[in-house]
Amino acid sequence: MDVARRNNVTVTGNPGGRTVVLAHGFGCDQNMWRLTLPALVDHYRVVLFDYVGAGRSDLSAFSERRYSSLDGYSQDVVDVCEELDLRDAVFVGHSVSAMVGVLAADRAPERIGALVMIAPSPRYIDDEGYRGGFSEQDIDELLTSLESNYLGWSAVMAPVIMGNAERPELGEELRNSFCATDPDMARVFARTTFLSDSRDDLKTVKVPTLVLECTQDAVAPREVGAYVHQAVPGSSLVTLDATGHCPHMSAPEATNEAITAFLARLR
Repeated sequence: MDVARRNNVTVTGNPGGRTVVLAHGFGCDQNMWRLTLPALVDHYRVVLFDYVGAGRSDLSAFSERRYSSLDGYSQDVVDVCEELDLRDAVFVGHSVSAMVGVLAADRAPERIGALVMIAPSPRYIDDEGYRGGFSEQDIDELLTSLESNYLGWSAVMAPVIMGNAERPELGEELRNSFCATDPDMARVFARTTFLSDSRDDLKTVKVPTLVLECTQDAVAPREVGAYVHQAVPGSSLVTLDATGHCPHMSAPEATNEAITAFLARLR
């Protein structure tokens, strides 16, 4: 198996620095980290990749059975770590990738030594005593709309997810990224993302963890950030002065400052 080709793995930055793995969220690819890279490449070795179905990944490697659970995506992460023989890497996961990182760290603890969760959500659907931000009906309607008209869904939802209505170019970029993703593969990833419940998995985290939330986020409200912080022993919670679900794109300076400060404390 050619993991580097399958996941379009890119390695850049300082070859002598600690490795930082950047993992994109649903409907995105590694290009979404371009505003993060300048803050890391001088001091850290940076690994980027695309999940199968996204970016320049090998689409022929897609398996609905494998990617119908977050375990399939976490295995991709472990495969990348093993291919590069990473040790004690810092995994930075955006959105659903934060939970993928939790699973990967539990599966291969020698490979991942710290986690950064950007706008994480272990469960998007509200539950008794838990606010995820969506009702079951909300998610059913979201998935039905996505599956019936993916391009139309992308045009409507990208600006909502991105927030920052006064900067429509950000929502447009996210829409273009959604539209570049194969609709059938996006359907599988969407169902996996929005129907998952990873709350119990948070208890398995044994590595230093930074949780980054935004002051306003339509996808992961602040109650979710507080929940993740409380559930992960010894984690740090930073509330960014940012809106939307993609602060690494909409507020890169604040996001980068929080990430690099956390990395510096790990030394």
